[in-house]
Amino acid sequence: MNTASIPRKQTSFRLSEDLLKRLQEEAKRHNRSLNNLVESVLMAFVAERPNKTTLAAMMEAENSDNLETLDLGSFRDFVDSL
Repeated sequence: MNTASIPRKQTSFRLSEDLLKRLQEEAKRHNRSLNNLVESVLMAFVAERPNKTTLAAMMEAENSDNLETLDLGSFRDFVDSL
């Protein structure tokens, strides 16, 4: 995702000196800015939460009596044919 055009808002956090030092070292090790590293880590953290559509599909799958059984033999044949 190109984040250059996404509006940014400046903010501040209080971090322990040790954590800040470790983050700076990681950013340098990965040739990234501290801001980019922290934003990427935070974005990955919040992206792990499924959205409403995914949650609804998960609930439907868990509660449905109409689920089909997957025939792994024919599925393997299908995959092998690719």
